[in-house]
Amino acid sequence: MFGAIQFAKIAGRKLGGMFKGKKGKETLEKRVSDLGLSGEGVDIHVDDAGNVTVKGSAVSQEMKEKIILAVGNVAGVGEVNDEIKAEDSGIASQLHAVVSGESLWVISKKYYGKGSRYMEVFEANKPMLSHPDKIYVGQMLRIPADSAA
Repeated sequence: MFGAIQFAKIAGRKLGGMFKGKKGKETLEKRVSDLGLSGEGVDIHVDDAGNVTVKGSAVSQEMKEKIILAVGNVAGVGEVNDEIKAEDSGIASQLHAVVSGESLWVISKKYYGKGSRYMEVFEANKPMLSHPDKIYVGQMLRIPADSAA
């Protein structure tokens, strides 16, 4: 488990409205569903401060991470508390917050030693990313363990 993950509350996908209580829960559950992400019994709770807790079980470590990022990379969400149990024992990815001047090439070079592996980072973050050039400052990305090491 990641525990409490901080997100840039002012950055992220704008889904409209404030993320509090039942309305926030419904909005974030729809976002997860619209992205085709699922997990058995995944439950999303949003408190009055816009902090989210995600509980339940996910199909895999990868699905768990994607659900957390889909919920966290939304404008108005400042923190996601990870209480999801993955059904497999996959290796947890690292999380990376995008800073000014970064591209997937730069991020790939930092974690894998080669910028040319940027498509691995892109693929690891689909369906939240639609194009390798469409990342933004404050966005949290999955960086899977280096399988080529």
